[in-house]
Amino acid sequence: MFIYKLIDCLYSLPFLGWMFHTRVYCLKKELSGCGSVLDLGCGPNSPVQFCSVPKKVGVELFRPYLESSQRKKIHNQYILGDVTEVAFKPKSFDAVILIDVLEHLKKTQGRKLIKKMESWAKKKVILTTPNGYLKQNVLDQNCFQLHRSGWSVDELRKSGYRVYGMAGWRFLRTSKSALSWVGEKEEDEVSTIRFSPRLFWLVVSELTQIVTYFWPEKSFEIFCVKEVCK
Repeated sequence: MFIYKLIDCLYSLPFLGWMFHTRVYCLKKELSGCGSVLDLGCGPNSPVQFCSVPKKVGVELFRPYLESSQRKKIHNQYILGDVTEVAFKPKSFDAVILIDVLEHLKKTQGRKLIKKMESWAKKKVILTTPNGYLKQNVLDQNCFQLHRSGWSVDELRKSGYRVYGMAGWRFLRTSKSALSWVGEKEEDEVSTIRFSPRLFWLVVSELTQIVTYFWPEKSFEIFCVKEVCK
């Protein structure tokens, strides 16, 4: 629908991004100065498409998502594979990112992957995940969409990450699978809104984001960054 494409475009605007601390704005800011990025679990519509990074490598296990991303030419190179099984040499990329993937792994798998990411990165590791455990079942006929773990602000801070709040006050949102109105084509920012009318509550959610960015314990998602020691 046109409205969802419009929302997607608005989220990429610098002024609105700065005001509401959108994911795209924060990612662009953190990737500034990076010449290469490894995008693990890149999915069909990675926000890295809005970032000016010369070399972008996408890894995706679900073939339909990978092919969708390829058609959009979001990355320079693609790898069809499991993010827990791929291997790279130490310091292969300036940045390694994991956007909405960590929650799909078991806790032990997630911890191991984070350690690998920190070894592959020259400058920083960036990851996003729901704030705490968020139940989600299969979506898009993709069994990998199941949520298997939850991650807290406190545990990621203890691992050396700067943590910021994303997507506003957590009470205003829920998992996609919990909503009967969610369709496969709808954008993430709208599809997790709990109440109707959804566009109204999206605006409310974004207004709360001004506060929850600095108060991640109350946010729906968390945006985490770790500078890697050289």
